[in-house]
Amino acid sequence: MKKSLLHPAGKLRIFAVSTLTELELPLIEKGVSAGFPSPAADFLDTAIDLNKHLIKNPSTTFIAFTDGVSMTDAGIADKDLLIIDKSLEPTDGKIAVCIIDGEFVLKRLKVDKEGVWLMPANSNYKPTKITKSNDFEIWGIVTYSIQKH
Repeated sequence: MKKSLLHPAGKLRIFAVSTLTELELPLIEKGVSAGFPSPAADFLDTAIDLNKHLIKNPSTTFIAFTDGVSMTDAGIADKDLLIIDKSLEPTDGKIAVCIIDGEFVLKRLKVDKEGVWLMPANSNYKPTKITKSNDFEIWGIVTYSIQKH
């Protein structure tokens, strides 16, 4: 998955993706036990291309790195790699990259009878209610968050 800087939007760096390259990596098809040990496979008989697995809509998919800790309780930490698809429908409960008053933000969408809220996943941050005075756009929906351990 090749990436090239598309838009240095303040703290958020957004990259376009190219799926022209292929990189097949060995795949442990039966999974890795996170509980009791299971016998290791003698060999890996299949491979996975991460482009094909992570990118469903190449022309509308972008990559960004997170900057901040407001989504840590959703499993998204500072400097995580996000896969964002602009073609997906923004619905209640989805994690979205939004533009509010010229700034990119990453929050969970809450849509109710009172309107649209941007919900952090960290108790140190407060929800933001979108009002008519806000310049607001839901830019894309996060499909994957990749952490470095």
